[in-house]
Amino acid sequence: MESSPSGTLTRASIHATGELQAWTSGNLGIIRLNRPQALNAMTVGMVTAMDRVLQDWASADTVGSVLLLGAGDRGLCAGGDIRAIAAGTDAQAMEFWTAEYALNARVAHFPKPYVALMDGVVMGGGVGVSGHAGIRIATERTQAAMPEVRIGFSPDCAGSLLLARAPGELGTHLALTAGTMTGADAVLCGFADYFVPSASLPALCAALETGEPEQTVAAFAVEPPPAPLAGQREWIDECYAGSDVQEILARLDSHASPEATAAARDIRAMAPFSLAVALAAVRAAAAEPVLEKVLERDLVMAERVIARPDFREGVRARLLDRDAPRWQPASLAEVAAADVAWTLAL
Repeated sequence: MESSPSGTLTRASIHATGELQAWTSGNLGIIRLNRPQALNAMTVGMVTAMDRVLQDWASADTVGSVLLLGAGDRGLCAGGDIRAIAAGTDAQAMEFWTAEYALNARVAHFPKPYVALMDGVVMGGGVGVSGHAGIRIATERTQAAMPEVRIGFSPDCAGSLLLARAPGELGTHLALTAGTMTGADAVLCGFADYFVPSASLPALCAALETGEPEQTVAAFAVEPPPAPLAGQREWIDECYAGSDVQEILARLDSHASPEATAAARDIRAMAPFSLAVALAAVRAAAAEPVLEKVLERDLVMAERVIARPDFREGVRARLLDRDAPRWQPASLAEVAAADVAWTLAL
């Protein structure tokens, strides 16, 4: 959908232009990610601009709450601009991730109600600027995921913390398969708080200008439809226990459920080293569920993974040439536990 409240809200006090737009209307500060041609993938300029806006609005008497939305009709945000990150230097990549994770922390600790419209595609860095918000709204068009293992990376932006908090082993399943959540799944897994039909979003945006945010959103929310993942808890919880990806695959292979067979096939298509790092990161986040610690670990992970060949190879194969990636190492059996531990070691 065109998530913008254009035609409903009167622009005032423009704080940013171009790829990130920010303005106030009534008591509401609105931030719109504005790269619809790229599914609102975030650049370092967008990240730093959004961070400055939130700093300004945290103490502004004229802003009582904040609304985050995405331009265009496809989604909130597909994540960071991975193509640009992979094409740049390691130092440029770290500049982006350092700024991005600082923004994630600011979102999580923002002192005023922060409402995120998670309509359409919300992945990776898109989860980072919405999944840690105080009021998170999913719709029937939500497609939420932390799919980093597909490109030789690992769930970041403290996504491992959200995955670790999901019921049972649902988060582990999503991390290793790069699986996508529906809006109902996002509510079930704790990535969203409310389910609002997309047709109601323009009226909701208008109501947020003057209404108390939590009460306003609750008034528009409806009961989510059945979550597809809810009916799969039994085999997921059984198969994904533990901290060894090869053991998880063995359980999936031996399970009678066709969904388990499909999950095993999906996992085997991912980067072996990234799978091991992702599982270890989810387990570490469960053991120490502190946002700042998880983000600190993410930054360490990013710096060490970017120095390996898998990330740029994954971007080349998955996003550019659309062929089979050549992972290094090529199999889980070749992944050294010490290398995985070092990648996440603070």
